[in-house]
Amino acid sequence: MHAWPASEVPALPGKGRDLQIHDTATQGTITLAPGPVARIYVCGITPYDATHIGHAATYNAFDLVQRVWLDTKRQVLYVQNVTDIDDPLLERALRDNQDWSELAERETALFREDMTALRMLPPQHYVGAVEAIPGIVPLVERLRDAGAAYELDGDVYFSVESDANFGKVSNLDAEAMRLLSAERGGDPDRVGKKNPLDPMLWMAARPGEPSWDGGSLGRGRPGWHIECVAIALDHLGMTFDVQGGGSDLVFPHHEMGASHAQVLTGEFPMAKAYVHAGMVALHGEKMSKSKGNLVFVSALRRAGVDPVAIRLALLSHHYRENWEWTDEVLAQAVARLERWRAAVSRPDGISADALVEEVREALANDLDAPAALAAVDRWVELQIATDGDDESAPGLVSRTVDALLGVAL
Repeated sequence: MHAWPASEVPALPGKGRDLQIHDTATQGTITLAPGPVARIYVCGITPYDATHIGHAATYNAFDLVQRVWLDTKRQVLYVQNVTDIDDPLLERALRDNQDWSELAERETALFREDMTALRMLPPQHYVGAVEAIPGIVPLVERLRDAGAAYELDGDVYFSVESDANFGKVSNLDAEAMRLLSAERGGDPDRVGKKNPLDPMLWMAARPGEPSWDGGSLGRGRPGWHIECVAIALDHLGMTFDVQGGGSDLVFPHHEMGASHAQVLTGEFPMAKAYVHAGMVALHGEKMSKSKGNLVFVSALRRAGVDPVAIRLALLSHHYRENWEWTDEVLAQAVARLERWRAAVSRPDGISADALVEEVREALANDLDAPAALAAVDRWVELQIATDGDDESAPGLVSRTVDALLGVAL
């Protein structure tokens, strides 16, 4: 599966700072100091209804992570999956009388278009669950043969008790885990499971549903969590720098994935930092496909909204914040974009050397994009109100917000 084209990231004078970021597992701020190649895995979409503002906010957060790393003169190895086979996709295809694979292909293509328009840096490896199946099957077999998985009516489940470190990502108690498992794709009440929290690794073929050759597992399709584990281990290895996604993935997805990987490799942890973006609401409720209260990036683009303004709207909220999308949020972003473009359109201006460092400092501090925007706003106000004579300033500001914030002026 191919990703989307990359926009050029301008080089800035000097060098950026190492990223300090909030780690869900430790509930504290840690400093990430990767080697020459920083490694990040971000969980991708289930392509049956893409791309809403909640998606965009999540991928914007991890785009900033990449930009901070690139500014430190590191390379970035970024991997993202596409869950192109799963129950929600099949249910949507059945509801709309569509072929599930055509639905997945169409929505994935739309997602690529939206990511390109928003100038999100693409992953080097963009991998669908279906194409990952040949690598998933051996992992499930290894877990089963090691006694960390078991069969139940043809399905294969992972035993959470096989991982001594289970629970160290979410830090939730058993009852909270059980409730979230029931809400987020698990089946804690299924009779015959050794532990209600045990997640499915391989689902035996169901009548009328797509299935694949699973070797000794029989025909079927992979569970949700093992999909990301197989892709991450294949392209990043263990103990990569950042595992990212929305906060709704903390449990069960990232917890279960970590346990799968840790049992498979005997290493801990799967990732050095577990980083999660907040949820975006609309009309007082979390924006979600199940509720249908979605604002789509593609719809905004068709209505003539500049994608750069959409990006500025996302940047106006801290990535870990839960916030609400409103017409006012978008209007403020449109107005900010107009001010910024007017300021950098001048042939000269006030020095921007200090601004570069302010933006770097803000982003290195747990991706504080609102503080970075405020720093640019201050420069813009002075630029409009003051006669400067630095001919390089407007261009330096343009390159800075492009390189570090993904905002093209």
